[in-house]
Parts: sequence; C-alpha cells; structure tokens
Amino acid sequence: MEKPSSLAASTERADASNDPLLEQECARLRRELARAVMRVCPRWLTAQTDDIVQVALIRVLEAHRRREGPEPLSTFYLKRAAYNATIDEIRKRRRQREVPIDDTPVADAPTPAAPADPERVQQAAEIGLGIQDCLARLVESRRLAVTLYLQGHNVPETGRILGWGTKRVENLVFRGLADLRQCLVSKGYQP
Repeated sequence: MEKPSSLAASTERADASNDPLLEQECARLRRELARAVMRVCPRWLTAQTDDIVQVALIRVLEAHRRREGPEPLSTFYLKRAAYNATIDEIRKRRRQREVPIDDTPVADAPTPAAPADPERVQQAAEIGLGIQDCLARLVESRRLAVTLYLQGHNVPETGRILGWGTKRVENLVFRGLADLRQCLVSKGYQP
C-alpha cells in the first residue's frame, strides 16, 4: 500500500504558486491518478485519458481544499476519484452520441424537408409538454427507465447505466410505457 498524500502539509504554505514541494506533490498526484485511470479506462476512450486525469486531479484538489484539518488523501480516495471521472466521461460520450460530419455529397441523400407547418409545430410542442407532464407523474424508477428508453437506450444499456438488473429494467420500461400511454390517452392524445 502506498503512503497517504502529504498534500495537506504542502498546501498550508503561504505562497503556493512558487512552492516547489506543492508542484512536486501535484505531479505525484497526477502520476497516481494517471495510473488509476489507465486501469479502468476502456480501450475506446484511451485518447481522452489526459482529460480524465485532469478532471480527476481538479476534483481531488478541490475536495482537499474543502476539507477541514490536515488529513492526508488515501490511495483508495485517488483511485475512486479516477474511477468516477472515467465513468462521468463515458456517460458524457454516450449522451452526445457523436456522429462524424462527412462533407462529401451522397447521391441518394434525402432532399431537405419543406418548411414546417406552424400548426404542426404547435401540436408537436403540446404533445411534448403532455409527455413531459405524464413522465413527471410516473414513479421515479419507472420514470428513469422509460426516459432512458425513449432516449434510445436499450434495456441492457439502461440496466448498466442505472445499475439495475435487466429483468427489473424490462419490467419497469414495460409498465412505465403502459402508464405513459394511459396518461396521454386521458389527456386526449391517441397513440
């Protein structure tokens, strides 16, 4: 087991910007966090490891600054910070679902849609508000499962995101969608 961080002693110095001990300690923390991130980072995300390490380091330094007393940072805490930063980056990537832009024209590309009819735009907005209201009325577990499902996540992905079993998520989505349909019908919207 590695020694706890001596960052507490270094940060108590008056002029932190010119303190070589503080710089050495931050460099050591960065190395430890980099090792921890490399252990948990999936292969497809290795290009972002420096960014993840930087986020983890900032979180560790902010948490240490908020602490009362000169308690050292444990190795477990650093590993946990690296893990959490990696998971946050994975979640961010999944939400973005980046699609590369291709500048080459495609022969079978669809033609641009006609300008939207203002009446249809208003109807769509009303339906959207109705869906939001009905989702808000669902039990929290069903709301979470149905929201992720409507965002395009399948049942296994939803289970991984929420940390629930596949069967539980499947039941919550099924029952949540039934409740959502029933609520929308009661508001006058037919599926």
